[in-house]
Amino acid sequence: MARSAVTVEEPVRRRLLAEATRLFAERGFESTSVQEIVAAAGVTKGAMYHYFGSKDDLLHEIYGRVLRLQMERLTRFADAEGPVAERLHATAMDVVVTTVENLDDSKIFFRSMHQLAPETYKTVRAERRRYHERFRDLVAEGQRAGVFREDIPAEMVVDFFFGSVHHLGTWYSPDGPLSGQEVGRHFADLLLGSLGHSIS
Repeated sequence: MARSAVTVEEPVRRRLLAEATRLFAERGFESTSVQEIVAAAGVTKGAMYHYFGSKDDLLHEIYGRVLRLQMERLTRFADAEGPVAERLHATAMDVVVTTVENLDDSKIFFRSMHQLAPETYKTVRAERRRYHERFRDLVAEGQRAGVFREDIPAEMVVDFFFGSVHHLGTWYSPDGPLSGQEVGRHFADLLLGSLGHSIS
């Protein structure tokens, strides 16, 4: 019975997220009301509050599902066998590709995150920090092994790299000359190059 309930309920949750994403993109987070979201999704406010406690929670989840995907993939790459340089390159390339594949979600979130309630904002920052720290650990691992240059703090390397990744939404277009894979490879090559290493 529980399995059947999940099958029925999940499409409602997906519809709410899809319509919230569309409306936030078109009108902005602040200018979109809960009533407009539920009307567009064809559900009641009660149905929405079954899944999301507030409009903040919708915005949080729009980005949260991307971040969870990236964290799962980062963990897989980081824990794999093989040279640390190859693992870092694969991880750096993947975060660009997954960001590009979910560009609307990322753009909406970074444009609107300052409007989140303080507690939600604090939670999001902590989630992002965990991801960045796991990424930083890979850089530090390579530095300890003498594979990467050690004169640049790993934290600064990570901040510089993710500053560029978070900026993707301002210039990248799927209709442009480069695919997400190509941009990801260039970003990963630049990161490894800045650390005094290259992937041949």
